[in-house]
Amino acid sequence: MRVVRVTQFGGPEVLEVFEAPAAEAGAGEVVVEVEAAEVLFLDTQLRAGWGQEFFKLEPPFVLGAGVAGTVEGQRVIAGTGGIGTYQGGGYAEQAVVPAAEVFPIPDGVPTTVALAALHDGATALAQLERGKLTGGERVLVTAATGSLGNWLVPLLAATGTTVIAAARGTEKLKRAKELGAHEVVDYSVAGWAEQIGAVDVVFDATGGEIGRAAYAITASGGRFLAYGSASGEFTAGDRDDVDVAALFQPEPDEWRELTRRALDVLARGELTPTIGQAVPLTAAAAAHAAIEARTTLGKTLLLP
Repeated sequence: MRVVRVTQFGGPEVLEVFEAPAAEAGAGEVVVEVEAAEVLFLDTQLRAGWGQEFFKLEPPFVLGAGVAGTVEGQRVIAGTGGIGTYQGGGYAEQAVVPAAEVFPIPDGVPTTVALAALHDGATALAQLERGKLTGGERVLVTAATGSLGNWLVPLLAATGTTVIAAARGTEKLKRAKELGAHEVVDYSVAGWAEQIGAVDVVFDATGGEIGRAAYAITASGGRFLAYGSASGEFTAGDRDDVDVAALFQPEPDEWRELTRRALDVLARGELTPTIGQAVPLTAAAAAHAAIEARTTLGKTLLLP
């Protein structure tokens, strides 16, 4: 079978298509015939060598934390490792996954769309619970048209809050409005945070300068949920009047239940995640380059 492996830490060019032996399941595992592999922003960071204090990866290794496909003819999505780990192995025509991390896809939900529930949907639902939202609050979402923002914006809009979507460029701002954002702001423009004023809750996927600017306009008594570090660093808080909720680690059973709930959201038609890139497995390097250039909308998939 074909896999895409990281030959050494570096840019997208270090991704190499490689012929590997057919996958074989061990005890407590199953083999998924992969139809789509998700590409996370985290994948691009790990490929470059970021996060070695958290993820002990040594080249050569195969990226990919989630796949969609079939197990003995049944359509499924599956995580390639346990909760809180990064096993990789998803960028492949076949993936060995823990049987406990396999979830049937509901009828009527396309296989590629279902894959968005695995990490993005589950994380969005978890963050919504942590946000403790009440109607009438002003809520800011950074990276609002990314794969996670595609869940957060419409789900937040249904809560009665005023959703402010921060993204980069005209196309992304247009998409944010389509997702249900009430206000949009381009955070590539100087002074963007001052344009929108104080907000009650921030969902921050970016960190860095953008995260710090969002933190600065969080109202006294507000909540700041820092769950992403697209800039390379999480936003750290030093204010006593803002409740900062950093990245958290749910229990495995809780995470699995969140994934099932996310699949149910898709089955009910409450939202449809954007699949911005769906490219052949052999185009993994180009997919990574597009993500790092911030030119993609929504979810990126590799199709073996």
